[in-house]
Amino acid sequence: MDKRFSAVFILRGFLWYVAPLAVIGWLFGYFWQVLSIGLLGILAWHYFYQYKLVDWLWHRRTMLPPSAPGSWSYIYDGIYRTQRRSQQRRRALARILRRFREASEAIPDAAIVFRKDGGLIWCNKLGQFYFGLKWPADTGIRLSNLIRYPEFIAYLQKGDFSQEIYLPSPVREDIELEIRVMPYSEDQYLLMARDVTQLRRLEQMRKDFVANVSHELKTPLTVIQGYLEMLDDDVSAMPPALLQKAVKDMNGQSTRMRNLVDQLLSLSRIDSARGDIFERAVNVPELLRRIQQDAEQLNQAKQHDLRFEIADQTMYGREDELRSVFANLITNAIHYTQPKGTITVRWRSVGKQMEFSVTDNGPGIPAEHIPLLTERFYRIDKDRNSSKGGSGLGLAIVKQAVEHHHCKLTIDSVVGRGSTFSVRVPEELVITPA
Repeated sequence: MDKRFSAVFILRGFLWYVAPLAVIGWLFGYFWQVLSIGLLGILAWHYFYQYKLVDWLWHRRTMLPPSAPGSWSYIYDGIYRTQRRSQQRRRALARILRRFREASEAIPDAAIVFRKDGGLIWCNKLGQFYFGLKWPADTGIRLSNLIRYPEFIAYLQKGDFSQEIYLPSPVREDIELEIRVMPYSEDQYLLMARDVTQLRRLEQMRKDFVANVSHELKTPLTVIQGYLEMLDDDVSAMPPALLQKAVKDMNGQSTRMRNLVDQLLSLSRIDSARGDIFERAVNVPELLRRIQQDAEQLNQAKQHDLRFEIADQTMYGREDELRSVFANLITNAIHYTQPKGTITVRWRSVGKQMEFSVTDNGPGIPAEHIPLLTERFYRIDKDRNSSKGGSGLGLAIVKQAVEHHHCKLTIDSVVGRGSTFSVRVPEELVITPA
């Protein structure tokens, strides 16, 4: 406060105003009347500047105070300085809060801050993705009302957070979460949740790996071994046609084993993939245009009518896995559709989500096979030596990559009419062009 402003300053100003009025009133014999009028005038003056103060505080958008004489100038200036200091503190606090949020968004786990009574304070993007929360719309709502699992509610009510708990995601049941809660301040807690779905599945996948691989390698190895035993007896006595067939079959079976190993390695890379899928943006239109060039070369023998309808939206994800998804679905459509068929590839928006789909007019898939198509090593054609028979891993790779991106694979097929394989991308992964 200005050193000049004090009780003496106020009293001196009042006396300088009242004294002349008192003298004039005394000289003309109207002392009390003039003095009363003067006091009413100064009272009206104060009320006028009080009105200006209220109008400035409640209705004016500018921070600059209105001009005023006397003691009111000190009041206006004092309020203005207080507002300036408060504004500076708010800006500093906003910068700190922004840095905190940026750091929390970089965490590869879901983070939720809530009060001791369970009221939501804040959550990062993964917290919204895993639990279906809407921040700041859900601010203040109890977590027990937003995450309605009895185990989770009992865990919060118990208040013993020394051990973690495992729960499925409320909005994505295919995701299993490990949840830990730790004190954040005197009356706040920090909930951390991470996706442990792959860790849970990894052990079972390792157990199945040896059995599946040995089962798949048994047939080609038996064929190669049989021909090698024939060649070991007497090569000169073998007819040229049989020798040619033996070399051709062994080459085909060795190629089948090499493709099987390559696909197993692709599955292994997806299974062991780590990192936040929000780290990188994938230019899906450009990726599909490159795949279209490869598909047109592959389509030269079949002469299908290939149609690509590509929107401009991009998405967060891993480009190598998305390439496997798109390329596998398009290749399967080309491979299994009769010559000169029609195949339509779409990348389009569906509301706030995106959808990738491949539609063909091929022979279709019987309904009883559709739920099993994405299982590893499953094939409709059980003949492992069939020219059309694959390894049974293509759609398994697609399913694994799709689930890693928290998307959904849908298969619609009618025998004799064709099939549609579609992948629905949630809005959290979609990047809309500016």
